[in-house]
Amino acid sequence: MRSLGPEEKALWAKVVATVEPLSREPRKAAASDPAQKPNRPPPPPRMPPKSERQRARAAAAVRREPPLVVPPPVRTHQDATLDGGWDKRLRQGKAAPDRVIDLHGHTLDHAWHAIDRGIEQAIRAGDRLVLLITGHAPKGEPPIARGKIRAAVEGWLSASRHADAIAAVRAASPRHGGRGALYLVLRRSR
Repeated sequence: MRSLGPEEKALWAKVVATVEPLSREPRKAAASDPAQKPNRPPPPPRMPPKSERQRARAAAAVRREPPLVVPPPVRTHQDATLDGGWDKRLRQGKAAPDRVIDLHGHTLDHAWHAIDRGIEQAIRAGDRLVLLITGHAPKGEPPIARGKIRAAVEGWLSASRHADAIAAVRAASPRHGGRGALYLVLRRSR
């Protein structure tokens, strides 16, 4: 690499004098030789210390519970197969539920805890069929405005700690609530 001649150095000095630096920090004295590179990069800028409020917010964000709405799994309880007798009795409403979990009047958070508690009690008691009353959206209203619990139930059941204890989920017969309720068929305890 060749060095610059006196005319080129003078021209380069004029160019450097017209250029504005990108950073807001004051410009340091430039080296006389433009080909010469500094040995060390500049130190990173220092961040101001965090306030107590910022530290508290960060700690609270770490302690938050996971979101309640879980994306639907690949295999759902709706797809699980039962023997023909079970499905026939459930469709006709001839199977009597051992336990009823009614979610009317619950918020999303309370509904999730009520389902979890109810399934846990049903498993302890050895129940086989649980009727889960979710309610449904009135006619004409989209399910986003109403029926949020019903929309989230399948994801909750698949992601819950009791997912392995649930053999299948079926729509309830009109006798037990129709579109606003579900049957949860629990596995036999071994």
